[in-house]
Amino acid sequence: MQRALTALATRSSSRTVQIAHNVLVRAIRHAERDDLVGRNVAALVDAPKGQLDGRPSKSLTLEQAAALMAAAKGTALEAYVVVSLLSGVRTEEARALRWDHVVAWVDEQWVPVAEAGFDHEQVAVFVWRAERAGGDTKTKKSRRTLALPRKCVEALREQRVRQAKDRLAAGALWNDHGLVFASLVGTPLDDHNVRRQFRVITEAAGLGKTWVPRELRHTFVSLLSAHGVPVEAIALLAGHNQTATTELVYRHQIVPALTRGAEVMDQIFG
Repeated sequence: MQRALTALATRSSSRTVQIAHNVLVRAIRHAERDDLVGRNVAALVDAPKGQLDGRPSKSLTLEQAAALMAAAKGTALEAYVVVSLLSGVRTEEARALRWDHVVAWVDEQWVPVAEAGFDHEQVAVFVWRAERAGGDTKTKKSRRTLALPRKCVEALREQRVRQAKDRLAAGALWNDHGLVFASLVGTPLDDHNVRRQFRVITEAAGLGKTWVPRELRHTFVSLLSAHGVPVEAIALLAGHNQTATTELVYRHQIVPALTRGAEVMDQIFG
């Protein structure tokens, strides 16, 4: 067991080695329960450190971000790209977003846009769910309400129209989950399919095919930081428990701040 984990550590990140170790411990625990093994050998060894860094994340420049949104225009993934890039939601949060969690501020209360429409000064999303075990967000502080920049609002308006056409085309095959981002028959999006479609868009934008959707979130952090938003505010928008997480995970994107989210994105992208 130790040799196998050590071999894995020579070509994988520490996080990957730890996940593999945890999976082995749980699997052998089931075997113990069924009297198939005498002891859990995986629990007797420590997971070695892997490479210090896994695949390094990167962020788009402002010009690249604009090119990406232009390339996404008219595609099934357009709103997904725009919302992920300009609000900083995690990919698993975007895939779990429901229409009843896209809301407008009307008469001093939040009302779903399905009832209120999009023509209001303030539209926001309740980031309360994620495509994770149990359906909850990564941490308690990840549950947040995010005001949306105008480009997000327009993209979601178009997404609702596009989805209505998909529903009509699917007919009896439509399986309604209430999701903002769904397949052509209403079912949840698969992360592998999202990555595949995303690569097509990045290639069309002239960015190559090495980018992945989670780097939209890194770009969000990078653009905010570059435009003077303090790390404390970025941590709140990103749903981090503490600024140390923001600084550690996004250390390449954070720059010294001198002087908040939707307003800044409106300034950046007009």
